[in-house]
Amino acid sequence: MNFVLEAKKINKHFHKPKDFHVLKDISFGVRSGEFVSIMGKSGSGKSTLLYILSTMDTDYTGDLYLNDQLISGKPQKELSRIRNKNIGFVFQFHYLLSEFSVLENVMLPAKKLAEKSLVEIERNAHQKLEMLHIGHLAHQKASRISGGEKQRVAIARALINDPAILMGDEPTGNLDSHNSENVFNIFKNLKKEQGLSLLVVTHDEDFAKRTDRIIEMEDGMIIHQ
Repeated sequence: MNFVLEAKKINKHFHKPKDFHVLKDISFGVRSGEFVSIMGKSGSGKSTLLYILSTMDTDYTGDLYLNDQLISGKPQKELSRIRNKNIGFVFQFHYLLSEFSVLENVMLPAKKLAEKSLVEIERNAHQKLEMLHIGHLAHQKASRISGGEKQRVAIARALINDPAILMGDEPTGNLDSHNSENVFNIFKNLKKEQGLSLLVVTHDEDFAKRTDRIIEMEDGMIIHQ
């Protein structure tokens, strides 16, 4: 089975104010080129799980594999590199640096990874913006563009290092239906044209229904996948 990402028996506890078992024996995988959504009521553990899967939270038990490599237990510095190189992340809020241009925002993760020259990074950033039909905004300040455009810039930024998987935490949660539809279509095209794997936490049932598979969570457990 060709999994890009695989979780095996992930458990997590919050210890304050008292012990709370927030994720219980979570096991599943995302295949190469698969578009998966995670659904569940607020408090079901969706976002907590996503932060573990994205290596941002390391306080858990169980095993996490990325591209068949065990990444649980690796030091923070190495995890930061693995995350920057292999995982693109799109949040509900775009988190763009408003004083920077659109182009500069998109280039940031690639500059941090520092595997390519600045000329290459800039060229790649232009390509990503063109692919998302916002190439004309490259030199605009991030503060000057619309909400829907900002989310597209955030997607371009998430794609700049050509990740193995794109993760989203409510990426359409802040958008109107027109822009939500745009984001869905962008994700669908990334899967279709580039074979990208996607894992998206969403409350939007219409969005989830059109993905390849829905993982349903309740009370920290997967009840259907």
